[in-house]
Amino acid sequence: MASQGHVHLRLSQHPHDRLHARRNDEEWLSRQWAAEDSLAVVIAGNRVRPVDGRIEWLPTSQAPAGQRLLLGERDGRTWFAVRVQPRPEDGWVPLRGVLPALAADDTGQAPLLFHALGLAEWLHVTRFCPRCGGPLSPRAEGHELVCSDGHVQFPRTDPAVIMLITDGEPGSSSERCLLGRQRVWPVGRFSTLAGFCEPGESLEDAVRREVAEEAGVVVGEVTYFGNQPWPLPASLMLGFFGRALATDVVVDEDELEEARWLTRAELRTEAETGSLVLPGGASISRSLIEEWYGGPLPGSW
Repeated sequence: MASQGHVHLRLSQHPHDRLHARRNDEEWLSRQWAAEDSLAVVIAGNRVRPVDGRIEWLPTSQAPAGQRLLLGERDGRTWFAVRVQPRPEDGWVPLRGVLPALAADDTGQAPLLFHALGLAEWLHVTRFCPRCGGPLSPRAEGHELVCSDGHVQFPRTDPAVIMLITDGEPGSSSERCLLGRQRVWPVGRFSTLAGFCEPGESLEDAVRREVAEEAGVVVGEVTYFGNQPWPLPASLMLGFFGRALATDVVVDEDELEEARWLTRAELRTEAETGSLVLPGGASISRSLIEEWYGGPLPGSW
């Protein structure tokens, strides 16, 4: 299991009460929207505009007109998002652009922002009913969409596995981990392997299949590490360790350009020189690597 010291876990701390039962209570919603201590974040399309590097939460009385989304209650106040039309002005950034600030934030507002941006993205891309093709209308404070025939759609979260595959005697100096790089990444950037689950597939089998498809490596034992909400745009990253049964690497040259086995010593040396650039500290990928390595490593994307 993931150590509580990993940065990616801080992004999920201080979860809010999502107040499911209040989403259709118009009288209560109006009262909470008018409350002096209620706050709202403005979402333009699927972007936010940080102020001095931090997410700006406005008193609801100062929020612009737009689609109201109830996020929930935390710290004795009610939190909302307001979804407005995408804006061309400078300063609006996607979630990835504010992840470093969220990871360093000690107020624990990341779960609220993940909720807001995940809903906004789903509402942006889900325009028509997949069953009848009719237009969809929002209800339940943005948490449901319904067509004229009564077909209801709910927000989607897609499970994706992300895994660090190892080989050799556990804990020994010869033990190695497998990292890969995509062709479009800058030179030297490597990460753990990852992929989406397919219909009817267990998480462990998804790990084995993805590693075999991308790197040609056969995996046996798979153990759970932890998970991370990742609304980029709508994923839940499920982290695993896997033990290789065979170590020959044959990359598919579609998903990956290169995959390498590295010992702990090689990982440290190349990270220090900058010839190997690891994922940022806010990601569960970084946590998987540092959990296996046994401590912090230098450098990041």
